Amino acid sequence: MEDVTVTYKKRDVTGKAVKRLRTAGHVPAVIHDHGKESQVVQIEYAHMVKTFHAAGKHHPVHLDGDHKYTALIKHVTFDPKRNTITHVVFNAVKANEKVETTVPVHPQYAEGNDISPAERASLIVLHNTESVEVEALPKDLPDELFFDGEKLVAVGDHATVADLTIPQGVVVKTDPTTVLSTVFEPSALQAANDAAGGDAEADEATKEETAEGEAETGKAEGEKKE
Repeated sequence: MEDVTVTYKKRDVTGKAVKRLRTAGHVPAVIHDHGKESQVVQIEYAHMVKTFHAAGKHHPVHLDGDHKYTALIKHVTFDPKRNTITHVVFNAVKANEKVETTVPVHPQYAEGNDISPAERASLIVLHNTESVEVEALPKDLPDELFFDGEKLVAVGDHATVADLTIPQGVVVKTDPTTVLSTVFEPSALQAANDAAGGDAEADEATKEETAEGEAETGKAEGEKKE
């Protein structure tokens, strides 16, 4: 992937007043930099959306403003009703220091196939794990990792983290026995879903608001509380 760059400006507005920034088409953000004083900034909304779609939480982003940073997107808060970005937390990284982040995982099929042999036989493949934690230098961070989806053939077949193809310079921190995908008989999966019905859903909006508040007050992961 090509370099991802976004321009930021410092902001003086914090707290509830950031609503005015959002109305004006900007996203409030915070840059955490290795224990130094966090920088509160703002980014044009359209540019932030493009940046997040391009980089996700695993590709380095070049922040261009009063000071230049290379950073990873640590956290993104969304409006639960509009699904728009309302706040972003960046963690600055150093080119010569390894970082840990999560990377999406996907099955890879033989040329001409877009589903597994199990699915072609009308079985169901449940993807249990969507991402894994990796460690690498920023330049070596992969955008995604793959496993051989052609090995998913019969009921009970599964792929684990150990089946992932790992590029040089990358260490996967997730337990290698963690299951990525499993093949099920459709009727058995339906019975399991029926038995699990009725579970209460977590209040994601509340979680997002709490995370945003902690980020603004400098309590994001990796920083010491004063």
